[in-house]
Amino acid sequence: MSIVRTEALTKVYGVASQPIYALNEVNLAVDEGEFLAIMGPSGSGKSTLLYLLGGLDRPTSGSVRLRESDISALDDDALSRLRRTSLGFVFQFFNLVPVLSARENVAMPLILDGVRRVDALKRADDALARVGLADRGAHRPSELSGGEQQRVALARALVAQPAVVLADEPTGNLDSRSSDEMVQVLRQTVDAWGQTLILVTHDPRVAAYADRIVFLKDGKIVDDNRLKGQGSAEQIREQLNIMALG
Repeated sequence: MSIVRTEALTKVYGVASQPIYALNEVNLAVDEGEFLAIMGPSGSGKSTLLYLLGGLDRPTSGSVRLRESDISALDDDALSRLRRTSLGFVFQFFNLVPVLSARENVAMPLILDGVRRVDALKRADDALARVGLADRGAHRPSELSGGEQQRVALARALVAQPAVVLADEPTGNLDSRSSDEMVQVLRQTVDAWGQTLILVTHDPRVAAYADRIVFLKDGKIVDDNRLKGQGSAEQIREQLNIMALG
């Protein structure tokens, strides 16, 4: 059953006489509990699509539905509430508050949403345990590695138990070892906890962990592949490298 669905989703920049189509009538459905990767060359519309799915930008035309709600039709206040309660975000840069501990960073969205501090911190500890950082909650970001900081950012995205987590190049600022650890944790959130995850990446090594990969080019979906049963991880990565270059 689809948890996210777009219909003729279009985003246009520029003036009417010279429109630039960042997205052009994209139709996409994402099932609950699915790990979807979005790939494509630079300028293909990957991040634009993710931002529209997350309500961080508004489409020129078309719609985005999260379950039964047309989020593209919500006013700013309703959209802000939906982002706080139903969507989690992970970006390439960690965006952690440097003077707060890991557990305080994770608890912050809950506290801002009115959850009692003691309850928010308990839920933050649970979220940190889920990403393998149960013993790092008291540490500030400067005391954590890049990979650990990104897992704190993931715990912050998960702490409100969102319907969907959206990740924009979450391994782009990490070395290969930390990148592998991060994507394994992302995979675990889907397999162990049923999280729906939509990830933008340029890296075939990362995309190979997904259940399904959508390729964008010039603002349109040009390929849509399910990976289960398609061979070994190495074969999938080789295939993705070829497709990403093509």
